[in-house]
Amino acid sequence: RSVAEAVMAAERPCSLFALSAAAVSRSMAALEQDVWALPGHLLRGLLPLLTIFHLERAEDAARRAGLSTQPIWRKLWDDVMKTRPPNSESITCWRKKFLETFFSNVLHGVLDVSSDWRLHDRHFSPLLHSSPHVSQLTLCNMLQGAVELTAEHNHKVLENLAASLRVLKFQHLLSCDRSIRRSLVLLLHRLIHHGSVSQVSMCSWPVPDTVLLVLILTMSAGFWRSGNALACHGSPCGLCREEDKAQSQESAQEGAERGCSAEREGSGAENQKRSPKEAHACMTSVLSGPRSPPLQSPACEETSSEVPCGHTSIQGGSSPRSSSEQLSCHPIPQKIRRRQKPAVGRKRCCLRRSRGHYADPEDLYDFVFTVAREDNSGLLDKIGTTEGENTENWTSSSPRLPCTGHAGCKKRGGPAGTLSLKAAHRFRSVSTLELFSIPLTGETCRTLSNLLSSWVSLENLVLSYNGLNANISCILSGLRALSRHPECRFRVLRVSDMFSHMPCMELVRCVLSALPQLHTLSVSFDLKNQLEGSRPEASLSCSEAEIPESCLEVLEIRFPREPLHTAFLLPVLKASKSLQQLSLDSATLPCPQELGLLLEVLKECTPNLKKLSFHDVNLAEHQKEVLLLLQDPGLQEITFSFCRLFESSTAEFLSEIINTVKRNSSLKSLKLPGNRLGNHRLVALADIFSEDSSSSLCQLDVSSNCIKPDGLLEFTKKLEGHFQQRGGQLPFTHLRLFQNWLDQDAETAQEALRRLRAVCSVVNDAWDSSQAFADYISVM
Repeated sequence: RSVAEAVMAAERPCSLFALSAAAVSRSMAALEQDVWALPGHLLRGLLPLLTIFHLERAEDAARRAGLSTQPIWRKLWDDVMKTRPPNSESITCWRKKFLETFFSNVLHGVLDVSSDWRLHDRHFSPLLHSSPHVSQLTLCNMLQGAVELTAEHNHKVLENLAASLRVLKFQHLLSCDRSIRRSLVLLLHRLIHHGSVSQVSMCSWPVPDTVLLVLILTMSAGFWRSGNALACHGSPCGLCREEDKAQSQESAQEGAERGCSAEREGSGAENQKRSPKEAHACMTSVLSGPRSPPLQSPACEETSSEVPCGHTSIQGGSSPRSSSEQLSCHPIPQKIRRRQKPAVGRKRCCLRRSRGHYADPEDLYDFVFTVAREDNSGLLDKIGTTEGENTENWTSSSPRLPCTGHAGCKKRGGPAGTLSLKAAHRFRSVSTLELFSIPLTGETCRTLSNLLSSWVSLENLVLSYNGLNANISCILSGLRALSRHPECRFRVLRVSDMFSHMPCMELVRCVLSALPQLHTLSVSFDLKNQLEGSRPEASLSCSEAEIPESCLEVLEIRFPREPLHTAFLLPVLKASKSLQQLSLDSATLPCPQELGLLLEVLKECTPNLKKLSFHDVNLAEHQKEVLLLLQDPGLQEITFSFCRLFESSTAEFLSEIINTVKRNSSLKSLKLPGNRLGNHRLVALADIFSEDSSSSLCQLDVSSNCIKPDGLLEFTKKLEGHFQQRGGQLPFTHLRLFQNWLDQDAETAQEALRRLRAVCSVVNDAWDSSQAFADYISVM
């Protein structure tokens, strides 16, 4: 519909203002600056009649007039997207949300901009205008989005994304040809190496293309084979070329200054002797070490701490460095390499080492890219490359890195030669890597392990349903090597899978022994390994070795229905004095005394514990321990999720819970989802906020508790009474009501929710209880 039609549909008969506003909206190209100067009451009526392009440009003018465009953007979302976004209650800026989704839908061809007059304007490009608002982008299927973004006509779009994009996701990828892989390489190089992307996520890839997978991993880690071997629209990367030029000019200037100084002081000969010696020492320090994966960028092992360089100074998540500070993409011309001119300072020495070419076949790149070949694997034959390959060969090959004998990482067969990446450099890398539902072979795990061993910018690693099994040891080997690096930033590890290769507590011990600097560890498995006795060789040493003191603050363990033995958890807790959050999921308690022992250990070993969570742990027979936890003065958040709290309890137990919480002034959040509270128990919980209560409880979660509308209304009325008795002063601020039976009486439910929202913030959903019950019956 046109602007005039929209106005006529909204107001019948049309007012003079509406007709004038429609006319102004159609002429915004000429009247834009005059419109921004309009008084607020006029601008308010005009804003809903603008296209999204002019509405976005009106943001500053609206702010100056004291107006908010958020309701307009929210209505646009409802009209155009016609879906409810996930976590909509947490969206703070609907303008960004709409334009980011609009960009993705236009890029992938799922939104026709001609379908709504507000979405198109001949003066604006949809991709170009919305790109500055895109912080997260998903590429899928045949990577058509990558091809479109690297096209010449979208050069400015890509520049905008390089500045705004933080999260790059790949989903449901399919195998693609060399031309598409070339586009992907150019995209990753611009968005990661010369951009601001700090997180790369890949998910839902049941049969991954190994070449494509390793290519994404390698470039995310900051490796790139640059120079003339890879051209951008027929010429080397423009940013790399500018950086190379700036570095050459800086080098020439420093050399001239050094020469003038030497001539004035009459010590030119001494300087000529010293500089080659420094250069030789720098190179020797890199090449003379043991044949193991480097712990930092090969070009920067001896760099002065005062003048950082290479990837150690261009960390993931940070803004791109200036052209004079980044490493060059291009190798030094052959004549210069052969002459090995003297270095003119430690910084230039580092840069020269990063760009140099070594004649020795057993050089730096050999030990970075040496391959461990499996005898029965044909992968290496498929992706091998030779010296001097062109763009197509690079984008179709994978940099196969060695798993060089770390403990716990099995290495079958000898080296299979080297991959010719003489021109490869280490650029900026991402700080977060996530792999969801992507099977990882032993070969891929070894490649990932060696990338991890020198990935100093990496802070978060998420491996979910990758079928690792024994290969988890190989991954830990790379992380162990990384942890020894002085500039290691790695802090968060999350591992989840269908089958556990070893008992959960044994894996936790191995991880903490290898990574004592870890802050967050999450281990989650669905089922035990069907092959009994199948455990990695390193597991026994892990279980016997003493765990060093760790920096662990968050520990989450999801047991595959394993018994929770406090004796096995005790060494972990003793080594984790800084632990603030503990979550135990799907564990079984082998004896009635086990939970009591756990509480004693927690009190003794974790004085800083603030959050404790139990999920799907049967606590029906542990009422005493539950009450002890609720009165713990150190805990601020307690979760009993699907723990059958009231399965065999009496009314007295509920009263004791309420009285205990009323006396605890330190507890801020109580989460009780899935415990069959029902109406009467929910109503009773309102007494936590009575006039005689000293509770500071702010958040209450009663999701999935068979609560009906009449019970919620009664709870609301009781809460309102306590609110009035306390003079309108209640600490209670948030109530969560997901998946309850509120659809059984919509009118009563709406009244209860309306009155509740006058007291606190309520988060609920439109859950269909009848359908849920039908689903339950269908799987019985």
